[in-house]
Amino acid sequence: MKKSQCLLAAATAAALLLCAGRASAQTDVLKKIKASGAITMGVRDASGAMSFTLGGGSYTGFHVEVCERVIADIGKALQIGKVHVKYQLVTPQNRMPLVQNGTVDIECGTTTNNAARQKDVAFAPTLYVEGVRIAVKAASGVASVAQLAGKAVAVTTGSTSVQLLRKLKRDNAPEIAEVYAKDNSEGFLLLESGRAEGFVADGQILATLISKSKAPAQYRLLDQVLSVEPIGIMIPKGDAAFKKLVDQSVASLARSGEAARIYDKWFMQPIAPHGAKVGLPASALTKAAWANPTDKPMEDYELR
Repeated sequence: MKKSQCLLAAATAAALLLCAGRASAQTDVLKKIKASGAITMGVRDASGAMSFTLGGGSYTGFHVEVCERVIADIGKALQIGKVHVKYQLVTPQNRMPLVQNGTVDIECGTTTNNAARQKDVAFAPTLYVEGVRIAVKAASGVASVAQLAGKAVAVTTGSTSVQLLRKLKRDNAPEIAEVYAKDNSEGFLLLESGRAEGFVADGQILATLISKSKAPAQYRLLDQVLSVEPIGIMIPKGDAAFKKLVDQSVASLARSGEAARIYDKWFMQPIAPHGAKVGLPASALTKAAWANPTDKPMEDYELR
């Protein structure tokens, strides 16, 4: 081998080792928590009852509370007491990159666990199985997907609902006009203001936005479920020790019945500070997820 080839090979090997070291550092979350006493939680500001802002940099919701329980268990396991939580607002567009690059240690919003995403990130066992639906105005007369032909339908950029809407167009109503919103609040505003005839999103997000609207009776959800999706807590891929602790904590919440109690608090009871009630009982698939906690992707679920 020529000297130049040897130098190139050595440089390549060094680069690979450097990359591997960086990847390891990015995914050694427990080491980072123990050294800093803190963890960064990815949160959403308007993801229904799963994750939302109270203002002033404070966040809450079903998944936020679950993550707080998980983080408390991690603190006990590491014998460091209370772990300080730093909140990082994420969007559908940046949530995965922020987990991948180590900015966010645990993402607690409304991210669908699917096979494509599992190539880049990992998920905790599912505690909520979602049905993607379409919200319309009750007075519109729209009672089926086919009746949306020729009308504008809103969808949030970066969400799995984008692909569902496109499939809907191919299979049922090719004349639907896609209208993109930067987040769920804007998507509902498009429906509310009449700039869209429908809004495609997770059922609980739609139900929560409707419950908080000025006139909830003016909206309804179409009966058709477009997709059944496990909504999971997202964590870095390749960090086996961190995933083990997260999985154990989530599974314990599920099997002890605590997950069901947390669910009832957020989906069946009035939510502070406005007192709105989502009124969305746990589905059979969600109850099945509590009985048998798993991180299987949406492709392993059947549309019912």
